[in-house]
Amino acid sequence: MANKTMSPTKVVIPCRLSFANIWEPKSINGGDEKYSVSCIIPKADKATLAKIQKAIEAAKEDAKGKKWGGKIPPNLKLPLRDGDIDRPDDENYADCMFLNATSKDAPQIVDRKVQPILDPMDCGSGDYANVSVNFYGFSASGNRGIAAGLGNIQKVRTGERLAGKTSAASDFDEIEGEDDGTDVFGEDLPDYLK
Repeated sequence: MANKTMSPTKVVIPCRLSFANIWEPKSINGGDEKYSVSCIIPKADKATLAKIQKAIEAAKEDAKGKKWGGKIPPNLKLPLRDGDIDRPDDENYADCMFLNATSKDAPQIVDRKVQPILDPMDCGSGDYANVSVNFYGFSASGNRGIAAGLGNIQKVRTGERLAGKTSAASDFDEIEGEDDGTDVFGEDLPDYLK
């Protein structure tokens, strides 16, 4: 995968999308409304996990002087988490690492040819995508750590929906005939619709 210009704290992560609030911002635990997504990365993808670790280390070095008074504090909150430990009851996180990326700004969502995806039903939880993430240090309310900023999303392929609304195509069969008031449902039409 060829990536465009990257800073040391930015990574394009191939992953499966989960908890994808990428079309409308949502408040989590009463906080500001943000766009967010959980990026699920198989533990077997050691190359991607190494890139993420390298970007997190770069973000620590960057924040050391800007946020933390010249030294890296102990017990930092880190964004990369183990699905087997933090989500043991969710089979989609089994044998995977994950991180939650957020942004106040809407991500651009594109297809494999970098053409905009405009229909929310065309990209969501369960789909496989490349997600650009920028890692940065924070110090707020006594908490210090590295956060994951959500950039943009490139859908790579459709996956089985993890949650949320299904598409109309998966709910309905095509109806033959015209909308002319004739009984197209046959015996399946309820009396009140006849």
